[in-house]
This record gives sequence, C-alpha cells and structure tokens, in this order.
Amino acid sequence: MSSAAPEARGRSDSVSPEAGIAVAALVRWLRLEGLALLGSAVIGFGVTGQPWWLFVALLLAPDLGAIGYLVSRRAGAVAHNVAHTTVMPLALLCAGYVQHSTVVLAIALVWLAHIGMDRTMAYGLRYPDDFGRTRLGLHGHQH
Repeated sequence: MSSAAPEARGRSDSVSPEAGIAVAALVRWLRLEGLALLGSAVIGFGVTGQPWWLFVALLLAPDLGAIGYLVSRRAGAVAHNVAHTTVMPLALLCAGYVQHSTVVLAIALVWLAHIGMDRTMAYGLRYPDDFGRTRLGLHGHQH
C-alpha cells in the first residue's frame, strides 16, 4: 500500500488533514459515530414517554445558530458550533436527570439526535472562513 496522501492517489473524496478536514476513511468512522448518537438519542427519547411531535418540533432547532451568519461569518461559525457540540446537551441531560424532569431529558435527547443526524450526513463543526467548510468535509463545493 502506498504511503502517498489520498489526494496523490487520486481520491477525490479525501481532503488533506493539513487543510483541517478529516480524510475519507476518518469521515466514515465519524459518520458511524454520528449514526450511533442519533440512534441512541431517538431510543432515549422514546423512553422518556414524551410525545413524538415534540421530537419533530425541536429537531431542527439547533440550526437557529445560523442566525449568527447575519452578523458575520465568524459569529455564524461560533453560534453554529456552540449549538452543534455535545457539551451543552449533555449538561442539559444531566440536569434533567438530577431534576427528574423527563421534559428536560427529552429536549436534551432531541438536541443530541440533531447533532448525530448532522454528523451522519458528514456535517461537522464549521470554520469561520467559509460556511461550507466543516471539519468533516466541504459542502456545496466542487472537489
């Protein structure tokens, strides 16, 4: 097997790690991880006993972080990334557990499901220089 970079072997589905974006093989693992997060969050939501309309109603709520792009690319990337990291929904999940609140648990699980869904579709955290440039690939660009 050649030690040449994937780009040198002609693989158009790879982007150099030097560019700050995961290469294709790594993206497949990260997508699988996203699918596991999505599936776990959906199952967890079902266990809460909350109505499924709540799941549907909140599923795209983290994308409201895109409003930051009205201010600037940097503000948009920061808002998007804050809404698309697992830290806050996991903290909310812990709070819901401590408070014995199935509603709070359900909201956290929907949030985690959204993050898992994005990762499954290879949407990652965004770089501030370009809306379509994420750590998991380039979206809306020709490679």
